[in-house]
Amino acid sequence: MRRRIVMSMLAGATLLAGTFFGTGVTAAQAAVRTADVPAEFGTDWHDPMTAAPPVERPHANSCRVTLAEAQFRDFTPYRGSYAPPRGCGDHWSKVVLRLDGKVKGRQYDRLGYLHVGGVEILRTSTPEPSPDGIEWHVEKDVTRYGDTFRAPQDVEMLIGNVVDDTYTGVIDVKVTLTFYAGRPDTPAPDRVLTLADSPDGTTLTTPRNSERIVAEAYATGSGGGCEEFWYLTVADPASYSCKADHGPYREVQIKVDGQLAGIAAPFPNVWTGGWSNPFLWYVVPGPRAFDVRPVEYDLTPFAGLLNDGRPHRVEVSVVGVPAGQSGWSVPVNVLVWQDAHRTHVSGALTADRTTAIANSSTYTPGSENRVDTEGGHRLTVSGYLNTSHGRVTTTVTRTLANTSAHRWTEGENTDGLDATWSDDETVGVHGPGIARTTHTDRTYTMNGATTLGGDDRLRTVLTLGDRATVVERQGGRRTAWSRLDDTYSGDAAYTVNVPRDQRHAVGMSSERYRRFGSDGCYDRSLATVQGVLTEDRSRC
Repeated sequence: MRRRIVMSMLAGATLLAGTFFGTGVTAAQAAVRTADVPAEFGTDWHDPMTAAPPVERPHANSCRVTLAEAQFRDFTPYRGSYAPPRGCGDHWSKVVLRLDGKVKGRQYDRLGYLHVGGVEILRTSTPEPSPDGIEWHVEKDVTRYGDTFRAPQDVEMLIGNVVDDTYTGVIDVKVTLTFYAGRPDTPAPDRVLTLADSPDGTTLTTPRNSERIVAEAYATGSGGGCEEFWYLTVADPASYSCKADHGPYREVQIKVDGQLAGIAAPFPNVWTGGWSNPFLWYVVPGPRAFDVRPVEYDLTPFAGLLNDGRPHRVEVSVVGVPAGQSGWSVPVNVLVWQDAHRTHVSGALTADRTTAIANSSTYTPGSENRVDTEGGHRLTVSGYLNTSHGRVTTTVTRTLANTSAHRWTEGENTDGLDATWSDDETVGVHGPGIARTTHTDRTYTMNGATTLGGDDRLRTVLTLGDRATVVERQGGRRTAWSRLDDTYSGDAAYTVNVPRDQRHAVGMSSERYRRFGSDGCYDRSLATVQGVLTEDRSRC
C-alpha cells in the first residue's frame, strides 16, 4: 500500500510541476518547479503558508507598534500594555496586524487569542513544527477596531501550550500593528464594545444615538474533545465514539433580552492536527486556520430597543452542543456607528419571525454504518430608526441549511464525511434616498475519509471549501459584487504507533484561493509534495 501511495504522490508532483511549462515563469518559480521531492517526509519541510492574499496597504505615512512579544510554554497569558502610535494622527485609513511565529521540535496544534482593551482582535491556531523548526506569519486588517486603538489599553494574549520531555515546542510570537494615516474608504465604527465589560459577561449598553449595530462572535469548537469535530458527532442509537443528543447540526445564535436576534452557520474549522493526520497540514493549512474569522450579526433592527440608555442582556450560544459539553468559545465584540447629528435615535423592532429548527439524522446500520443529516433554520428581523436623515428601516433575513452523510466501519477504521453548510443572508436598508440591499451567500464544504489498513497505514483524503458571493444593489441596480472560492485538497499517509522516523509518511496538498468581482481579481495556487513546495502560481 505504501509503495502505491508514494508512486501516486510522485506522479502528482510531476503533473503539478508540468503546469508551469509554457507559462513564462520567473527563474525563482522555475527553482520551485524543479525542487527535489524526497520519497517521504524528513525532519524538515517548507515553512507554512497560505494562498490567501496579503492585506493591501495604502500609500501613506505609517507608524508601527509592537503589541505583544512572548514565548508560550504553558497556559499562562501574556499581559502587557498598548499606547497609541505617535505621528499618524488618531484616525487611520488602515490598521494592519501582523503575527510572526516560530517553533521547533514536537508540538500539537494550539489555539490562541489576542485581546486589546478586552476586545478580541485575533483568534488563531498554530502549525505543527518540524524537528528542525518552522516560521510562519499571519496578517489581518483590523481597521474596524480603530476606536479601541485610540487610547492606552491592556493587552492579553494566550496560545495555550504544554512543554515537557515529549512535547518540546515552545511557541515564540511577535505581534505588531501598523497604522496608515488618513481616512478609511468605508467609515469605521465609532465605538467598539465588548460584553466582557459587564460583571456577568452578557450585558450591553450602547450609545443612545446608535444608527448601526453589528455583533461579531469568534465561535470555534476546540479543546481536543468531540466538539472539535462536531460535524462528525452522531445521536443514539448509532454506535460511534463522538455522541451528541441531536447529531451534528450546529447553529450559532445571538439573543437580545432573550429574543432571537440572529442566526449563523459555524465555519467547520480544521486545525493543523485535524483528521488524525498532521502530514496534511505541515505546509498548507485548511482555510481560516491561521485567521479565524468571526460570524457577524446585523443587530440594527434592535437598535431602537438598545438605544434606551439601559443595559440589555446579549447572549451567544451554540445550538446542538450536548448539555455540559465544553469545547466552544464565543467571545463577542459589538461595533457601533453613531448618528453625529442626534443625541438620541429612537425606533422600534417591527418584525421578528422565525421558523422551527429543522434537524433530522437518519441512522442506517450495516457493514458500513451511515448517518444522513438534514438541518436548517430561517429568521427575519426588521426595525426602524428615526435618524437625522429620516426614518430608516433595516430588514435582515438569514437562511441556514446543512446536509451531511457520515459513514464509518466497525472500529472506525474507515471514517468519512460529505457535508455542505449554507448561510444565505440579505440585509435591506430603506429610507429617504436610500434603497440598499446586500445579499451574501456563504457555502462551506467538507468531503473526505480516513482509512486505517491492516498494515497500520493510516491514509486521509480530504477536500475543504470556503465560498461566498456578495452582491450589493442600490435602487435595484447592482453597484458592487464579489466571489470567493478558497479550496484545499490533501492526501497523506503514514504508519501509526511507531516512532517518528519509522512512519514513512508521504503526502501532497494544494490550495487555490480565488477572489474576483467589481474591485478586481486575485487568483493564487499552492501545491506541496512531502513538504516541498512544488507550485506557487498566480493567474491574475
